[in-house]
Amino acid sequence: MPAEWEPHDCTWLAYPRLASDWPGKLWPVRWALVEFARKLAGSERVELIVQDPRERRLAMGALRRAGADTTRVRCHQLPTDRSWLRDSGPTFVLQGQRLRAVCWGFNAWGRYANWQADRQVAPFIAQHAEARPIEPRALGRRVIMEGGAIDSNGGGSILSTEQCLLATGRHARNPGLTRDEIEAVLAQAVGATNVLWLTGGIAGDDTGGHVDTVARFAGPSLVVAAVETDRRDPNHRPLAENLKRLRSMRDERGRQMDIAELPMPERLEFDGWRLPASYANFYIANGAVLVPTFNDPNDRVALRVLEECFPGREVCGIHCVDLVLGQGTLHCLAQQQPASRLALKDPATKPTHDPADGHNVGVGSVNVLPDCPV
Repeated sequence: MPAEWEPHDCTWLAYPRLASDWPGKLWPVRWALVEFARKLAGSERVELIVQDPRERRLAMGALRRAGADTTRVRCHQLPTDRSWLRDSGPTFVLQGQRLRAVCWGFNAWGRYANWQADRQVAPFIAQHAEARPIEPRALGRRVIMEGGAIDSNGGGSILSTEQCLLATGRHARNPGLTRDEIEAVLAQAVGATNVLWLTGGIAGDDTGGHVDTVARFAGPSLVVAAVETDRRDPNHRPLAENLKRLRSMRDERGRQMDIAELPMPERLEFDGWRLPASYANFYIANGAVLVPTFNDPNDRVALRVLEECFPGREVCGIHCVDLVLGQGTLHCLAQQQPASRLALKDPATKPTHDPADGHNVGVGSVNVLPDCPV
C-alpha cells in the first residue's frame, strides 16, 4: 500500500447529497467540497462521483464559478448513500507496477441502515481505474474494514487502532477475528509487515476509532500525532496513551519513530453533539497538504506543524466547521488513486506477502475477483 505522499494519478470524490447528514448545511458543505476539489485540481485530476445529470450540472457549475480547472475534473454517475469515499471506496495497492484495488466489505461502520448503494462504490472505482479488484476474506466471510482505519508509510508499516479493528460487541466489524488474524489479513491485502496498534479514536467519532483522526504517517518513520492538553477533555487520556505507544514503536526497518505533535481544536459542538474535529484528518495531494480548519486559534499552530513535516508541499487550510457536522472532513472524503507506474524501489521494504496473491496463509484468503460488474 503506497504512502499517501507518493504520486497520485488522481483523487476520487463524491458530491455530497444526504441532507440528513448535514441538517440545514448541505449547500455550505457542497461549497466546501468545491473548494477542496479546486485545490486538488491544481496538481492532479479529480474523479467526481455524482448521482445524476442534475448533480453533474450543479457540481461543474460551482467548480467553474470557484475558478477551478474543470479540464482536470471528470464526472461519473453512480447512486451513493454518503460521500465518505475513504471508507466506501477501495484501498489501492501496487503489485510491482500494477495497480490493484482492495474492495473491503462495507456496512456503514455498523451504525447506519442506509449503506446498500455504497457497496457498489469500491467495484465501480476499481473498474474505472482499471485496477484488478481484491476481496479479502477470513474465516469464510468478507472482511469488513474502511480506508480510514489504516494508514501506510509505503514500506510495510500500518497504523491502526484497537478500538476500531479489535472491537467486540455490537459494533464489532469482524467478530471472532483475533489480533493475529487481522494482522494476517492486512499482510495479505495491503502488504503489511508491521502493524502498529494505537488505543483508539476521538470523542464524537461515529466510525468507532478510525486512525485518520488521531495519527498519520508523514514520512517513512515520521508520525503526526494529535494531542489534547486539556486534562478535562475526554480526548486527553486516549491521545496521551497513543503518544506513549508511538514513542516506543519502530518502523519495519527497526527505526524509532519521529513524532510531530499536532494540537486539537477546541471542543466543537452542534445542537449538543460533540463533533470529531481533528487536524489529523488532512489529505496529502500531489502538490499540497490540505488541512481541515475550524475557526480556532490552533488552526495556525496545526498548519505550522504540518509545514515543517511537508517542506516540499504547499500546506493549505480549508474551512470545515460545516463539513464536520457529517462526522468527517477532508481525508474522509477523498480516496487517492496511486500512479500505476510506481514500483517499490527498495527490495528491503517489499512486503513479504503479495498483496494481490490469492493463496491461503491460514486464517483466510484474498480472493481476486475475475470481474466486478456495476
